[in-house]
Amino acid sequence: MKKKIVESPYTIKFVDVLLVIVGAFFIALSMNVFLIPNQIVSGGVSGLSIALNSVFGWSPSAILYVVNVPLLVLCFFTLGYQSGIKTILGSLLLPTFVGLLHGIQPWTETPLLAAIFGGVMIGIGLGLVFRGNASTGGTAILSQIMNKYLKIPMGACVGIIDGMVVLSALLVFDLNTVMYSLISLFIISRVIDLVQVGVNRSKNIFIISEKSEMIRLAILNEVDRGVTNVNIKGGYGNTDKEMLMCVIPEREFNHLKETVLVIDPHAFVVVTSASEVMGRGFSLLKELE
Repeated sequence: MKKKIVESPYTIKFVDVLLVIVGAFFIALSMNVFLIPNQIVSGGVSGLSIALNSVFGWSPSAILYVVNVPLLVLCFFTLGYQSGIKTILGSLLLPTFVGLLHGIQPWTETPLLAAIFGGVMIGIGLGLVFRGNASTGGTAILSQIMNKYLKIPMGACVGIIDGMVVLSALLVFDLNTVMYSLISLFIISRVIDLVQVGVNRSKNIFIISEKSEMIRLAILNEVDRGVTNVNIKGGYGNTDKEMLMCVIPEREFNHLKETVLVIDPHAFVVVTSASEVMGRGFSLLKELE
């Protein structure tokens, strides 16, 4: 009998560190080529540094260093050792990358384009960092705490906290700049969730039919997907019935639908979206085990 290897709580995975490094670079690059030149306040300490840079000329990287220290202490107490160490890495890397990339030529001077593409790039960066179970410090730590204790989606947490920072930018910038910033913030929150959940969409199919056995065999043999039998009780006649449940990639949905309708045109079919599916046939990790 194999002994189960218990992973130490102090173990930090290389892939997590790599995600933090790449994510911090994307955020820093976006700040230098999109946000800072166009005064787009994306939220968080990064957005605050952009506002202070515009008013006082202070270095954004220096502001990021100073503000992150007390929040890092909070991170250790609320999110644990692993998150704390990786967050220190992200908190040091982001201002370092911002400083190293300072002076790079802006990729656009059109605020709307800067808000859209800057939001996408920062959303990708933050999503990668969050997937590494870390953050780049600042208000991202507060977003992680909200996500852990209040069970709010990470993208929504970022939107709530950073939205407050963006609205406070009304004290510094004009209304147009703030509206561009809100566009960027919305894109960031959506892209974060997309990066964390993934782009592979699946469908969860529930089928109730008098020909459930024929449909089950067809799904197994023709569609080549697994299926689960669920015993249910019909509400109308209070009779025992059998429901089939099947999760398939979105691209295979039409094939399954046609297969079911050929067997039973009167089958009751309910289709829902499955944002994340793990297991054999869906996860590379599981297939390799």
